[in-house]
Amino acid sequence: MRLAIHLSTEDGDIEAVTENISANGLLFVSDRLPEIDSKIEFTITMPSAVMGSATDVTIHCRGRVVRHSIENGEKKAAAVIDEYFLKA
Repeated sequence: MRLAIHLSTEDGDIEAVTENISANGLLFVSDRLPEIDSKIEFTITMPSAVMGSATDVTIHCRGRVVRHSIENGEKKAAAVIDEYFLKA
């Protein structure tokens, strides 16, 4: 699922797009990637149709980057989600 996200990292903010997201982690694409093992925070709004709810669900996540790759010319990073909170 491709959703725009704003990542807060130890080295500044990064704009990215998710490629895949689950309860355990996410894969995202960006021109600038956080370092491996760096901590990240982001808030994402999951569409109601995906969540099976009447309204969109906003989730705040904290995690860490575990790997980088380049596929079809796109810079990608995978991150583990260590904790998340539903936002009202």
